[in-house]
Amino acid sequence: MAKTNQEILKTITTGDLKSPGAGYLNPYQADKFLRMAYEATPFNKLHRKVKRTQKKGEIDKIAIGGRLLRKKTENTDDGYRADVQTAKIEYSTVPIRLPWEITEETLRENIEGENFEDVVMEMMTTQFGIDIEDLHWNGDTDSSDPFISINDGWRKKILAPGSGAHLIDMNASPYHGVGFGKTVLFGAVNALPNKYRGQNLRWLMSPLNRMKYIEYMTHRATGAGDNALLAAGAQVNTPLGYEIVEIPQMPDDMIVLSDPQNFIAVNTYDIRIRKTTEGREAIMEDKRFYVVHVDDDVIIQEMDAIAVIKNVDTSQLETV
Repeated sequence: MAKTNQEILKTITTGDLKSPGAGYLNPYQADKFLRMAYEATPFNKLHRKVKRTQKKGEIDKIAIGGRLLRKKTENTDDGYRADVQTAKIEYSTVPIRLPWEITEETLRENIEGENFEDVVMEMMTTQFGIDIEDLHWNGDTDSSDPFISINDGWRKKILAPGSGAHLIDMNASPYHGVGFGKTVLFGAVNALPNKYRGQNLRWLMSPLNRMKYIEYMTHRATGAGDNALLAAGAQVNTPLGYEIVEIPQMPDDMIVLSDPQNFIAVNTYDIRIRKTTEGREAIMEDKRFYVVHVDDDVIIQEMDAIAVIKNVDTSQLETV
């Protein structure tokens, strides 16, 4: 029988911590914990997740070309074979942790009663998912911020010189001074090679940029403009036919157009949820201590399949 989320989170007990390998989740539990965490935000539900046993390694990617069909000639083998292209993407996870503590007095006197510990665990799991999305996008090892500097994120990888992503710069011609609107959005779509312009493309942007797009639409003297005022109609959420995915942690100065499955989060099965009510500090301070340990990294499968609008400035909207 499949375990519930609460049962997964209650798997580790104080007694378990006394045995070798204590606190480690089995593969099923590790998968369930990550699934719960990744359900915290819309984009986390969409991007690709990969789990590995090794902290460093390679992930295979497979591609095939186009126009592979050939004319058949009866009783003849002309030796032609379609080519399968393989490549590898390197990953290197970094260890991250989420520690917290609860006093025994809080456990006794809170409004949740005996369920308080479970409620806090679920809240921490949700926050883990929110924080991990923030880190996945904004991580930068050159930063002095103790959170941001944990690892390099998708933003840094995309904007790195020579990354291979298709950059649309609103500070450069022909977009500078035009304002935010259809011109720069068309520029992003047109920058992508035709083979990547499938229905799985999504606009990835901050809530502010989505709101600015809606504001831009309200200036149109059409039914679409009226719908934008009411936040109704497909036009509000599908610029040029591609849906918008809001990412609260995404910087306002960039908008990405790509298939969410092009973004990969790599975690190992080496996930630990530890809890203890023992030790000097636990006894003297009358507390319970908890910590979640996870190994994490992010990679991108195809940079060529990403168009990014950088230096986004929505203070000026394009004239309709």
